[in-house]
Amino acid sequence: MNILMTRENNSQVLYRKYRPSDWQEVVGQEHIVSVLTQSIENSSFAHAYLFTGSRGTGKTSVARIFAKALGTSPEDISEIDAASNRGIDDIRALREAVHTFPFSSPYKVYIIDEVHMLSKDAFNALLKTLEEPPAHVVFILATTELDKVPETILSRCQVFSFRKPTEKILTSLVEDIAKREKVTIDNESASLIAFLGDGSFRDTYGLLQKVLSASKDRSISRELVEKVTGAPSLKVIHDLYDALIAKDIESSYQILSNSNDHHTDMVLLAELLLSTMRDSLMYRYAPKMRERIETEHNESYVEIIKKGAVEGAEVITSSSVLALIKAIERITYASVPVLPLELAFIEMTGVELKS
Repeated sequence: MNILMTRENNSQVLYRKYRPSDWQEVVGQEHIVSVLTQSIENSSFAHAYLFTGSRGTGKTSVARIFAKALGTSPEDISEIDAASNRGIDDIRALREAVHTFPFSSPYKVYIIDEVHMLSKDAFNALLKTLEEPPAHVVFILATTELDKVPETILSRCQVFSFRKPTEKILTSLVEDIAKREKVTIDNESASLIAFLGDGSFRDTYGLLQKVLSASKDRSISRELVEKVTGAPSLKVIHDLYDALIAKDIESSYQILSNSNDHHTDMVLLAELLLSTMRDSLMYRYAPKMRERIETEHNESYVEIIKKGAVEGAEVITSSSVLALIKAIERITYASVPVLPLELAFIEMTGVELKS
């Protein structure tokens, strides 16, 4: 229990240490940074904003930086978690507090995270304040579920959509942090951590921290990442890809069975396979993308992509990609996690039609 708690605490260390603290450190959200900085320069900023996007995309970090850029000192910034302060009494208390003047700043800034968690009555109470906010108050609402925020609230806010950082951005960040932490890591390992981070800065940093905690010599290899995260090895992905291209359903089933026996995460296996298939399709149908693919990946991976693009024309298709996507969606609730993949492979190779 203590070990688990320590790991959970450690997983937050890198994220807190390297979360952006000024505009120059914000990456992947240039479309938002440019508008916010310009609004401050022109003194044309609004009194209510809503930041929306998936978890770990930097909404709270940008809100804090924006508050700081407005000249707001820490004692005049209030952060509220709507998940645990969702009732009408909480918002009534906020409505009373906004009318008091800032301690030492031109503005008081209220950052309300997970705002979609507010109750209906709480939203109605908040709406009254947003309609006629005091001149010294700025609201920054944040949500991962925009569809749950009432239209009446949205219409009173400037809405900014945060993009998921690309795998390339996350890979670069992993390599940069590893360098700062005096840790040796190769591009392949950094790319895998970025891939597993699934478009979240927070999750990517957490995974890096987790892998780093398991390293004995301040170095990170792909094998270590695979061991810690349960991701399949590159050889498994390549062998499985070869079997599918050859329409060798028996070998592909054997690889799946062996992976399952070794407690490989089937969702991760399928997602890595899907990513490889996508790259093969890009290589086949978008020649201008080939140089980027060859530059960003190691030689062995590029070779398997090429093989899928050329020799796998009958198997590596858009229909196969869709079949794999459906399989990924079904794995999580299948009683036999490997079954959706087995069925997808039959569809992809067409062996059932031949028999």
